[in-house]
Amino acid sequence: MFEPGSYGVALGCMVLTMLCWGSWANTMKLAPGYRFQLYYWDYALGLIAGALLLGLTLGSDGGAGRGFVADLMQVDGRHIVLALAGGADFNIANLLLVAAIEIAGLAVAFPIGIGLALVVGAVSSYLLAPAGNPWMLFGGVGLVAAAIVCDAAAYRRRESGGQRATLRGIGLSLVAGLLMGTFYPFVSRSMTGGASGSGSSGAAGPYAAALLFAVGVLLCAIPVNGLLMRWPLDGKARVSMAGYWTAPARWHLWGVVGGLIWCVGATLNFVASRAGMVGPAVSYSIGQGATMVTAAWGVFVWGEFAGAPRAARRLLGWMFVLFLAGLTLVALAPLYGKF
Repeated sequence: MFEPGSYGVALGCMVLTMLCWGSWANTMKLAPGYRFQLYYWDYALGLIAGALLLGLTLGSDGGAGRGFVADLMQVDGRHIVLALAGGADFNIANLLLVAAIEIAGLAVAFPIGIGLALVVGAVSSYLLAPAGNPWMLFGGVGLVAAAIVCDAAAYRRRESGGQRATLRGIGLSLVAGLLMGTFYPFVSRSMTGGASGSGSSGAAGPYAAALLFAVGVLLCAIPVNGLLMRWPLDGKARVSMAGYWTAPARWHLWGVVGGLIWCVGATLNFVASRAGMVGPAVSYSIGQGATMVTAAWGVFVWGEFAGAPRAARRLLGWMFVLFLAGLTLVALAPLYGKF
């Protein structure tokens, strides 16, 4: 299977993760009128399709480790459960995040939710598998936390400018972020077998872990998304599956594409985290630079802050500066070891 042979290649994988994770939600915007609960069924199918596609291509080619099918066959029950648990955890967090996007928009929900997830995920992943310079890693995470504060403040200024105010979107983003920050350690342990393991027998490789993770998402979505269809969090009417079967084909396509895009980013991130000098904390943190990518989509493409007061736009500018500075520190952390 393919694995990075140098830090440069691993960094490229992490940057692609950032772009994928920061762009998949645009597919929701391209399916107007498609309730997010219905969109999510297509998205979950896209995750599984993406994991299979990458497993049978990159995961089956190259000279590193076992091939995808052989690796999948040797994963033991404990590691399967860890990967499935990571998928279930992510699923609940992502459903809340998608609801927050519906309410508050990309430029608000992603920076708050995923920025908080970065902080939680970086700390928990580092405790499980320390790698890189901790001062640079957590200094970068601190700058990202400051960027979250700027984004929340910009949102408040935007609302004072006359747009519809809602605290529900921010609240859902915060809860989603706390949960989103805890899924990665499950996946990391499914690939290593413990806090300090390094690929023991029975542990999953990154491509097998991605497929098991995607299955966990779908299995968890069946009851949880079913509940959200009956009791929507966005305050709208209940959702019927009849709307799924009558939706235009292009809406289904965009949902599947959204899942494919996210899965490509996730699989590359799992692969990069296996590089010795990177580790899961750095890989996850750089991947969550998706926050900045998504905020850029929301601000510059979808015009979510059009007409906002100048103070709100100034705070958004500081958000981008702080995110860039924080991500730069995190990216450099593996090159300087531990002081």
